[in-house]
Amino acid sequence: MFPQIKALPKWFTVYFAALLLILGTTGMHIPDGYLSPVTCIVMFALVLPFWIVGIRQLRQSANARSIPLIALMAAFSFVIMMFNVPLPGGTTGHAVGAAIAAIILGPGIATITVSIALIIQAFLFGDGGILAIGANCFTMAVVMPYVSYAVYNWIAKNSAPGSTRRVISAAVGGYVGLSAAAFLTSVLFGIQPALYTSAEGVPLYAPYPLGVAIPAMMIPHLLVASPIEALFTGAIFAYLQRTQPHLVAQVQTAEMQASISPQKGIKVLWIVLAVLVVLSPIGLLAPGTAWGEWGAEELTELGFGFVPAGLEKLSGLWGAPIPDYDIPALGNINISYLLSAILGVVITILVVWLFTLLSRKSVKADEKRIS
Repeated sequence: MFPQIKALPKWFTVYFAALLLILGTTGMHIPDGYLSPVTCIVMFALVLPFWIVGIRQLRQSANARSIPLIALMAAFSFVIMMFNVPLPGGTTGHAVGAAIAAIILGPGIATITVSIALIIQAFLFGDGGILAIGANCFTMAVVMPYVSYAVYNWIAKNSAPGSTRRVISAAVGGYVGLSAAAFLTSVLFGIQPALYTSAEGVPLYAPYPLGVAIPAMMIPHLLVASPIEALFTGAIFAYLQRTQPHLVAQVQTAEMQASISPQKGIKVLWIVLAVLVVLSPIGLLAPGTAWGEWGAEELTELGFGFVPAGLEKLSGLWGAPIPDYDIPALGNINISYLLSAILGVVITILVVWLFTLLSRKSVKADEKRIS
């Protein structure tokens, strides 16, 4: 139903492997001001080929029966990122949902779905920077789905379609994928003070060196956030393995292809999505802020000692309509958060739906012109 990673062009596989070698093994909504403009441009350039491949796969694979599933995965990713959980050290983190999207849709299409969710979060809610969209999409919408998918296939290889081993493989894939995304984020933070300083040697952007950024990001994610991603991925996979095995089959037979009816098997997942939206205010209970997402004022309040000049200059670059998922006119942060979840999920579904339909129309137009 959806493309598999082994079907990717050889040049693309080599390109991705080279990036992992350059950037580390490779979280995470990086705000504007923490990365230099040069870093942001480089990360945007790195994510572009993955968007191109993802759009190409979307055009080739999506159809009327699969579009609801694609939209559902994007909505899951959006809402699951609103559930902040407390991490060691007084900060917070969240799952992403990119691993299960990659296993079901293929990593290329998962890149598109998660990217759409991240872009909506940045522009509408100020969750992640505008300049940092390329970096955030690369860590959470490229590295995470591709690494998760590769780990899943590696562990699940040659196992029976309905085996427990595949469930474990999916969970481990989610764990490793989120950890890899967090690691790359910490590297992006940590290289800033080494590359960009004032004449006096003061950091201009993220002030944390690698020796601080890596343990600060990795320890909490390895202990809390990544296990949550693993649990979420494994649970959804186990349900689909039982109710819609063709969606998580590594090799689909002709009989499986003929029996595909995503609408039937994902009704429960739509209900789960609705429940998550209703429960989204729980995400407000986690005290503190995600590490590395402090604004200029928060850095001052935390007693950091100074606010990097570049960070202060870029931090107010974009004024989101509903910053931090808060609608001040309502006077109630819980209601604001809930309405933001509803609005975000609806917009994400509509954007994915329209984007996919337009992609399919362009394919049909090309086919008609060729014929």
